[in-house]
Amino acid sequence: MNERVSPIRQQAPWHLWLVGTLGLLWNSVGAFDYVMTQTRNEAYVERFEQLEALGGLPSWLVAFWALAVLGGALGALSLLLRKRFAVPVLLVSLLSMCVTAIHNFSSTSGLYETGGTGAGFVAVIFLIALGLWLYARTMAVRGVLSWDRGGARPLTPRANGPNS
Repeated sequence: MNERVSPIRQQAPWHLWLVGTLGLLWNSVGAFDYVMTQTRNEAYVERFEQLEALGGLPSWLVAFWALAVLGGALGALSLLLRKRFAVPVLLVSLLSMCVTAIHNFSSTSGLYETGGTGAGFVAVIFLIALGLWLYARTMAVRGVLSWDRGGARPLTPRANGPNS
């Protein structure tokens, strides 16, 4: 008898909940910023000096911005749900963040000045995105995250399968 068994998912360490929760909170702020900026919420966007530059962003860049912030929030939520899906989603978020940062630093729109707090903040964003992706990848390798719906568990052999 050839019994199929899926890998058993490891118990979640305490730091998974801490990293996942902090990651979700951090990325939720980014997602909120994205939504408020794209909907031109007056009370929110009037605080920004670069409002004109934000309005003139190419649509492909806005799409990468959305992938970065919404992907980060979805990836952190997937991490809390212990889904291996977090790994590729957080990678897409990280790469999208890099695309937006490279464009914003190299453009003449004035979104980021060379040096100063803009560059420092982008570095923090990058390090957090990189850290979340590396953490999710490590948890996946250790068997804490899985692809299935309800956790890894032994599968019963097929009643009418070829090896029955």
